Amino acid sequence: MRLSGCVAALLLGLALVIFTSLCSLTSFGFAQQTVVDLNRAGMAVDDPLATLRCALTGRCENALADLDAPLVILTPALTATPTAPMIVAAEATPVATLLPPTALPTLAPTSAHPRVTDPRAIQILLLGIDQRSATDDPGPFRTDTMMLININPVTKSVGVLSLPRDLWVEIPDFGAARINQANFIGDGKAYPGGGGPALAMETIAVNFGVRVDKYLLVNFDVFTTIVDTLAPAGVPVTVTEWIDDPDYPDDRYGTIHVQFEPGEQRMDGETLLQYARTRATEGGDFDRARRQQQVLDAVRMEVLSAGGVINFLSQAMTLWNALQGNYRTNLELNDIVALGDLMGQIKRENIQYRVIDNYYAYPGLSPQGDQVLYPDFGAIRDLIQSAFYPQTQLTLAEMKARADEENPLIYVYNGTNVVGLAGDTREWLTARGVRIDDIGNDITNGRALTEIYEYGPYAWTAKYLAKVMGLPEDRISRSGDGRIAQGVLIALGADALAIIGG
Repeated sequence: MRLSGCVAALLLGLALVIFTSLCSLTSFGFAQQTVVDLNRAGMAVDDPLATLRCALTGRCENALADLDAPLVILTPALTATPTAPMIVAAEATPVATLLPPTALPTLAPTSAHPRVTDPRAIQILLLGIDQRSATDDPGPFRTDTMMLININPVTKSVGVLSLPRDLWVEIPDFGAARINQANFIGDGKAYPGGGGPALAMETIAVNFGVRVDKYLLVNFDVFTTIVDTLAPAGVPVTVTEWIDDPDYPDDRYGTIHVQFEPGEQRMDGETLLQYARTRATEGGDFDRARRQQQVLDAVRMEVLSAGGVINFLSQAMTLWNALQGNYRTNLELNDIVALGDLMGQIKRENIQYRVIDNYYAYPGLSPQGDQVLYPDFGAIRDLIQSAFYPQTQLTLAEMKARADEENPLIYVYNGTNVVGLAGDTREWLTARGVRIDDIGNDITNGRALTEIYEYGPYAWTAKYLAKVMGLPEDRISRSGDGRIAQGVLIALGADALAIIGG
């Protein structure tokens, strides 16, 4: 059978919204591959590029035949003078625009379908606002979700960084506040260049030294409408722990009771939103950020299945009408096409997910007495580097130089029954240029594995010590249990005998 290309005329125009930032950017490339697979299986399905051409030219009958004809050119943001990939200081905030929901932008012709030729990374900020569809609240709104997405045309990789909404940062021109206030303040104060999203982009740039090129702002209706339309049977998600939230916020500023049992479940749009938004776990907002990334990946897998693509083609116009007024972006259609084409070349294993969690931020109180998270900016910059440019590896000497700048007290505690192990380890580390300030006994004497605990902003010292001792970085954690006041603690396990004996 043949699916009409004209039925899916707005396929790419909706792509970014439909897959909610990362999912949207990968959709075009995956959709192209799925079309190839379906055609090989004997099902005639229009190619997404041909479908777009149908919408732009009005010549649907020859869409496939014209696939090599001129299509679009890239916007300046994607064709700027090449530079080496790097994290740079803030640049001028791009002018934010609201794409008209009832019309597609006009695209100029070029000699080939779009390619991202700029080797610089492209940063896109995803903003999910706390807007309830059942109310008539005009806003402004705080952001419930913030993700910074890096797309690197040179390394053909993607990095996704989730930012907790309670992160205490400097909002340009307005002083210190939670990061989720940036959109609220920017819209309320009509911030130049695009209101709330423009101020949020500038806030990221000022605090973390990352240029933000584009943004996508969506409300809850976008997510639930997309899921229920494109995955009517629900999305399979594996719940890893029991979740019981008696105070989950409903759509009328009240609360409802939601629960999730461990195991794989198929969730509709509303249930999936509840799973992604609840904070009722031990890790709170950090766990929530990880679940949101899990949900993005699950939706991507479900919608990009063959059945999901076919359903998308048939529901494109329905979605376009349903999503009017529920999103804002300064991405233009030719940006989306170009990025989608690039994303078709990126493998799943080259998509990196990271969360600013308790390893990178400290709980504390704001000057007003509210609970907030104080960022460890040095550690966060390193996290951004690992997410956006994971091929970068520091030498041991470079790690030591950063550890020396932190210069914390370093303790070695014996967590085993081996007498004198702490002293022997101190001598072993001292011989390797590590200063140990004190030794002692750990609160447990049956520890199997050696672990390193940070009591303060000493991420590089902990990483350096782990490197010297040959420990994986998942043996590093932050602590506030009071065993030491400030510094870095090496809690020796039984494996320390092999480490210092080898």
